[in-house]
Amino acid sequence: MFVSTSNTRLCLSNPPPHSSSIPSITTSEIPYNAFNRINGHCRSRRRRHLLLTVLTIPFTTSLPVSPIYTSEPVADARGLFQMPPFRLTNRYFLVRAGESEFESLGVINTNPVAKTSVDSGLSEKGKKQTVRAAFELKEMGACERNCWIWPSITQRAYQAAEIIASVNGINRSYIVPEYSFLDARGLGAYEGKNLESISEVYASDSISPRIKPPPIDDGTPNESVADVFVRVTQLMSILETQYSEDTVIIVSPDSDNLTILQAGLVGLDLRRHRDLSFAPGEVRFVDSNSIPTYKQPASAVYKCLNPPNCN
Repeated sequence: MFVSTSNTRLCLSNPPPHSSSIPSITTSEIPYNAFNRINGHCRSRRRRHLLLTVLTIPFTTSLPVSPIYTSEPVADARGLFQMPPFRLTNRYFLVRAGESEFESLGVINTNPVAKTSVDSGLSEKGKKQTVRAAFELKEMGACERNCWIWPSITQRAYQAAEIIASVNGINRSYIVPEYSFLDARGLGAYEGKNLESISEVYASDSISPRIKPPPIDDGTPNESVADVFVRVTQLMSILETQYSEDTVIIVSPDSDNLTILQAGLVGLDLRRHRDLSFAPGEVRFVDSNSIPTYKQPASAVYKCLNPPNCN
């Protein structure tokens, strides 16, 4: 026997709280297939009723909203890198590559066009200087817990990086060549001149970090101290962002990159960067709180809080 739906409400758009108000119907009174259809119909109507109820809630209703995330404290945030830094998240070693073939001839060579040529590589003396530097790094424990080696792509700097990696047991995959920020400082019209003439450049540096060497049309840049400062600051920004609590060995083909970098890190007046000069093959651990005593300038007080604007 079939149940008459006209006399019995099988589905309620708003079911009363007590099931006693709904007529009792047993499954035996309804054929199996019809019973399933009625149940499905009821579920569909109840879902529609629930949806309409939700949609009628005023949009002005105040509901507690949990934040998706919380930003890290300002003191721990890592933003744009500035010189001198408040702190360094990594440990740094600065290395000047050993003597190059051009340097062994007493010739200035800073044109980036030739930076990967064999003539820009290490001289025999330079190789020995670099091997000593590699063992010095080992004695200092630079790579005890592994390290990253960032050399300029310049031939002598990259050769130095390979020697350092070999001596310290570092896989070559940890050598990260830098293609522009660590290029040797471009000395413009001094290109090809005797190394001794570079003293004229440093005389200008001591007057202002913005004085550039005379230009030349062979593609050699003529960079001021301020120009190099921008490059090495960009490099540090990358390193401080890419790594955390790691050791990084920076290998430069010349001294100026490293002296300007270290001056910026310790807050030394950039006009005095020459007082921090690196000899070929020299290694130095970066201590942002001090200047090596044997490299202190005459007054020992040339702090600059806003390099390269040092007065």
